Amino acid sequence: MPSTRPGRDREEKRTELVDAARRLFVQDGYDATSMAALAREARVAANTVYWYVGDKDDVLIAVLDALLAEGLADYASIADRPLREQLRWTVERLRGMRRLVATVHARIGRSAALDAWHDAFHASTEGILRAALEGAVDPGAIDAEVRIAVFAVEGLLTHELAEQERRAVCDQLAARWVAPEDRPGRPPG
Repeated sequence: MPSTRPGRDREEKRTELVDAARRLFVQDGYDATSMAALAREARVAANTVYWYVGDKDDVLIAVLDALLAEGLADYASIADRPLREQLRWTVERLRGMRRLVATVHARIGRSAALDAWHDAFHASTEGILRAALEGAVDPGAIDAEVRIAVFAVEGLLTHELAEQERRAVCDQLAARWVAPEDRPGRPPG
């Protein structure tokens, strides 16, 4: 039977539980992962999970926060690339977490904490996109363009398309945000 390992501090145990949850949620899915399975994966006693990470939605939010922090840190390395490349990168990065994205959307309205996380996530990512579009689109159209981008990305995550098709959608979307004379392969004027 798993037991807690002495000598580890609270944050270390919490991190190990979140890492175990991340593996299980991505591999098996949120619904298929029980708190007992999480405890086994993290090699701790079952009641330890609740002590360090709270209920299952709290665990999911901790996993999402860890993934978001990683993603934002990695995004910094591509933030100066053309919007087309940033969009492609974002879609491919999120595809690796499709199950979690689907879980979040399925649980909206069932968990106030998850609703708040989802709203904050959208505010943050839409803010990043909005800043990237400033100067690239008519200021009066930025809000609509941000929504179009969010819906397109969410659609690319929920529908199975070949990589070439995903890239074409990203490229077409990004083409909306550059002047015709700046579009690759298009003659000016």
